[in-house]
Order: sequence, then structure tokens, then C-alpha cells
Amino acid sequence: MRLRVTQYGEPILREAGAPITDFDDSLVELAEAMIETMYAEEGIGLAAQQINRALQICVVDVRPPEGEEPSFAYTYDGKQPPLDLIMPLAMVNPEVSIIDASEEDYLEGCLSFPDVQGKVSRARGVRCAFQDVEGNPHTIEADGLLGRCILHEVDHLNGILFTERMDKADLRKNEARIKKIKRASRDFLKS
Repeated sequence: MRLRVTQYGEPILREAGAPITDFDDSLVELAEAMIETMYAEEGIGLAAQQINRALQICVVDVRPPEGEEPSFAYTYDGKQPPLDLIMPLAMVNPEVSIIDASEEDYLEGCLSFPDVQGKVSRARGVRCAFQDVEGNPHTIEADGLLGRCILHEVDHLNGILFTERMDKADLRKNEARIKKIKRASRDFLKS
């Protein structure tokens, strides 16, 4: 079931998600709907706030095109299984720690900010402890695109938007587009 993606200006995007304590069929269904929505919107990550839910769950899928090797290093529970075995990945109650604080710039976008892209500097390496939809604990360590995607989505779960981390010059370049999205959200909320 494809869900509506919330847009910048909707208050839910500023809300920190509540921890998830019920690992039941409705959580599995929510994760599946989030994954379907992420694919339909051609994204690589989606947080609960982006589907109008203030919960600690996000989904990611950064598999490269078939035949290409991933451009990032990762371990999942201390091993390196093929990405097809772990992606798409639903992360419940994720807790991030930085394992390589040196920063890297990358042009980021966000499904809640259509047609807005800007340079964002983030730590190179992360460790994320999380639960799957059945409540089992896992740890993923990653750099590159996967690490960045995890940081972006976990920011969403804490009410932080990528524009807050965006290069100031890029933010100014996107100002008119961002204001237009916010106006459209205001109109949507009134209707």
C-alpha cells in the first residue's frame, strides 16, 4: 500500500518519534508499506515522520544497480552478507554512534523536499544498533552512501531535517523552492 509522503512545512517532520514497543503484524505491515512507498517515490530511505507517523522506524535500500559493487563498506552483525539478503532494511528504534568522525560532503535530496538538493557534510563512518520488525537486535556499521542514508533517516526520526545540515550557499540557492513547498503544505493542511 503506497502512502502519502509528508512535505516540508508539515509539523510532523519536526517531531521526534516515539520508541516502538509492540512488534506485531501491524508493524510488519507498516514497514512493508513504507518500503513500497520508498520504491514508488524512487527514494533510498524513508522515515516514519515522512508518512505522517511519529515513530522510531525507518527503511533504507541502497543496493547498487545489478552487476555493480557497492561503493561503501559495511558489516551486519559483524559479517558482510550480500546486500540482497539484508535490503530493503527496516530499522526500528535505531541508535547511531559515529565510528569515523572525519566528514565528507555529498549532494543530498529528500522525498519531503521534492526537487531540492544540496551539499551536506556528514561523518564518514557510523554504527547503528537497531531492532528488526520482530524485535531482534542487530548492529550495522557502514560508511559511504549507506552510512549517510542511515544518518539522514535517523535525523528524521529525531525531527531534524537535512536542510539544517545543508551548505549555506546551497540552502540559499534552494530558498525559493523550499518556500514554495512550505506554502503548498500550508494549503494542504488547511484543506
